[in-house]
Amino acid sequence: MALTQRLEFRQSQSLVMTPQLMQAIKLLQLSNLDLTTFVEEELERNPLLERANDEAPGGEAPAEAGQFSDNDDFGGSSDEPGGGPGEAFEPGQEEWMSKDLGTRAEIEQTLDTGLDNVFSEEPAEAAARNAQDAAPTTYTEWGGGASGDEDYNLEAFVAAETTLADHLAEQLSVAFTGAAQRMIGQYLIDLVDEAGYLPPDLGQAAERLGATQKDVEDVLAVLQKFDPPGVCARNLSECLAIQLRELDRYDPAMQALVEHLDLLAKRDIAALRKLCGVDDEDIADMIGEIRRLNPKPGMKFGSARLQTMVPDVYVRPGPDGGWHVELNSDTLPRVLVNQTYYSELSKKIGKDGDKSYFTDALQNATWLVRALDQRARTILKVATEIVRQQDGFFTHGVAHLRPLNLKAVADAIQMHESTVSRVTANKYMATNRGTFELKYFFTASIASADGGEAHSAEAVRHHIKQLIDSEEPSAILSDDTIVERLRASGIDIARRTVAKYREAMRIPSSVQRRRDKQSALGNVLSTALSDRSRNTEPA
Repeated sequence: MALTQRLEFRQSQSLVMTPQLMQAIKLLQLSNLDLTTFVEEELERNPLLERANDEAPGGEAPAEAGQFSDNDDFGGSSDEPGGGPGEAFEPGQEEWMSKDLGTRAEIEQTLDTGLDNVFSEEPAEAAARNAQDAAPTTYTEWGGGASGDEDYNLEAFVAAETTLADHLAEQLSVAFTGAAQRMIGQYLIDLVDEAGYLPPDLGQAAERLGATQKDVEDVLAVLQKFDPPGVCARNLSECLAIQLRELDRYDPAMQALVEHLDLLAKRDIAALRKLCGVDDEDIADMIGEIRRLNPKPGMKFGSARLQTMVPDVYVRPGPDGGWHVELNSDTLPRVLVNQTYYSELSKKIGKDGDKSYFTDALQNATWLVRALDQRARTILKVATEIVRQQDGFFTHGVAHLRPLNLKAVADAIQMHESTVSRVTANKYMATNRGTFELKYFFTASIASADGGEAHSAEAVRHHIKQLIDSEEPSAILSDDTIVERLRASGIDIARRTVAKYREAMRIPSSVQRRRDKQSALGNVLSTALSDRSRNTEPA
């Protein structure tokens, strides 16, 4: 068989991942804050890109705006390498992407679930309310020039907030004079979290610092006397004990109470009374003192500022009885491509390198404007389909939330599931029933007991919570009883699923709820009897 060379023409399809295509995919899953940051960086980097409210050089309006008509085709051919930017949104081209990114919002739990209900909200509320008042205010020096100077900048007077680490470091410099002790103290301060706690295990601290365990313990004992009281504790019991010593109330009975906080969380007052060796009146006073302590002493220093969540989509009732879906224009960056500036520069530029730079800048600016517009359209399309699928939720509430997955929405709007997943990540919808993340509307399905339409997992959780909230103190519902009532309502669910949903909502077991409600009822009766006795006393 002779070997020969020949030319053949073959036609094939492939997805070319250009930098523009990858950036367009990235833009889909950015939140409005991250998108604003990205656009600001592009505005600084690209001389042909500017904000929509800016004027072009010479007072002329830019030639191209960041808004396009519905007749524009973003999925067809383009002069850009690798195809047009709209290719990232064409159906069937993103099979290689992941289908679900998940949510990033996770709540950190510092205290035990039962103990969260023991303490009143007053210390935490007071700490949040007085965060700025408690922190010493410092100002940066004026950077030159008189008050009438053109360089006058109000940002030079922004107050700097004192963090917990700074507050402890100031006290450290006064408490110790030795370099070794200061080094150990600073190492421990760096380990303190925002609530004021140290890790439970400090066994490696001595080894890393080249010190003895006794040296670390001695420095820790001094740190635990710093302000605020209770700081640098390794657990809740130690934090409360420090505060009680500061108040000179850490007697043997109180020590026994602090060492058995698990019984206090369970409301096992009889066992606590026996361990502390006190009567009912004394144990009530001791529990009242525990409630007045601050379980998170470090929260008033340098706590992270909560940013207001800005919705990306608004849903309002329409005049025809339906729902009107619109984008929040405040979250959409408005950028323009200054074609006039580019035209003027192209006549004056002589070097090939300069021409290539401005050609790339024009191409990138045009891509960004189109990608932002396509991102907005895609978000609106997905949100509209979610509202259509979950019409019962917006009309009647969470009990009518339907099971919904990414595939159902993707098929309805002719997009890939990965695109829908990226659109719903870090996006929020403001509705007549509150503000929800778009992923909230995608829930698993629970089978119907009578063979009818399946139920949403979120609706089932809401039903469980309603049953528990309406239970009587004398008739606490067990998980088995909840299963029976749900099946009577047409919801086929297992007992372990009920327990999982209940624990996810941080609802205690039936035994704990019975104990809590009996304790609450006893407090009400005690207060009523006390008021009655005072009213019957002779004047």
